[in-house]
Amino acid sequence: MQKNISLLGSTGSIGRNVLKVVRQFPGRFRIVGLAAGRNITLLRDQIEAFNPLVVSVATEQLARELTRILPAGWGEKIHCGREGNERVATITQADTVVSSIVGAAGLLPTLAAIRAGKNIALANKETLVMAGDLVMAEAKHHNVRILPVDSEHSAIFQALAAGRRQDVHSIILTASGGPFREKSERSLWDVTPEEALNHPNWEMGKKISIDSATLMNKGLEVIEAKWLFDIDVERIEVLVHPQSIVHSLVEYVDGSVIAQMGIPDMRIPIAYALSWPERLRTGLSRLNLSQCTDLHFFPPDFKKFPALKLAYQACKQGGTMPAILNAANEVAVAAFLERKIRFPEISLVVAETMNRLTRKDVIDIETVLEADLAARMQAESVIEALHIKFKLRTGQDIDSPDLPPGLNIKL
Repeated sequence: MQKNISLLGSTGSIGRNVLKVVRQFPGRFRIVGLAAGRNITLLRDQIEAFNPLVVSVATEQLARELTRILPAGWGEKIHCGREGNERVATITQADTVVSSIVGAAGLLPTLAAIRAGKNIALANKETLVMAGDLVMAEAKHHNVRILPVDSEHSAIFQALAAGRRQDVHSIILTASGGPFREKSERSLWDVTPEEALNHPNWEMGKKISIDSATLMNKGLEVIEAKWLFDIDVERIEVLVHPQSIVHSLVEYVDGSVIAQMGIPDMRIPIAYALSWPERLRTGLSRLNLSQCTDLHFFPPDFKKFPALKLAYQACKQGGTMPAILNAANEVAVAAFLERKIRFPEISLVVAETMNRLTRKDVIDIETVLEADLAARMQAESVIEALHIKFKLRTGQDIDSPDLPPGLNIKL
């Protein structure tokens, strides 16, 4: 039976890989909706290849531009912004919605898809980071299954099939350690965005690549795992595994440790999320165990990579604090990519933003969105302070001689 899929984030790294899988199995999957951001050139190619029923882009202007470069008759199918994303997420014909929009922007369309009764293939970890309790409650209420796309959570999902949930002792998320695992703490102040984007094992988008370099990505995955697998954060461990062969593990109370292994290719967990409980013959390279003679695991350096520690702290505080963490991180990563702040200052911005804002209980989705907005405003303020101090230190011209209040940064 053919499965109809709406894809949120079609022009991103995950989205492109989803379409590779769909293209490989045309009899199994059909694309009925595509939501992209600003890359309308690639989106046009995807529309021509998959002929979806509905499409969304970031803005009205982009919608007009896309209409002009498509054959006549496409105008009524093209929508934009939050409303457009939700149209793609809730289209009647869709059986499964792949949520792969990067960042907080993925929360509302994913929630809309759940409320419309769509099963979710989840690659947008921010959905559960920001509003895990609400999202999982909605999924239960609407009898919706959430299947993980991230390689680590897919590995845990598979390893949990080996035993009973009550017999799980702990979950172990593996991390490659990013491109800077062997750099000294001091040298991190000199790294460039180009260096941070150069991940040693995985091909990812810019935001996720920077998060991998700071280990914030792993911190977000810890919070996601708490909600996805209903497990206390104290029982979630992170180990650095540079080879990215063991994608994650589950330890049971009898001492057994079940691992899922494979080559580092996102098409494997994507195909499994789309075809579950079946497995597809992807045709990808097989893992050659005889060549896996040098696998290493070691604990992360929280001092050198404080973002991971901040994520644990936010998860333990709960409420709106994970949403605050996520929003501040998104703003800080963008500032680093624009060369407004240096690499270690990403974590400093997040820490100071968390210090400035008070945790609140999550009553509804509006509470989460208010916390997200407040954190973005505070993070921008912190970045401006750091940016002005940087200009003073380097002798560059500054617009105003007045410095913002000193930073109260505690890690």
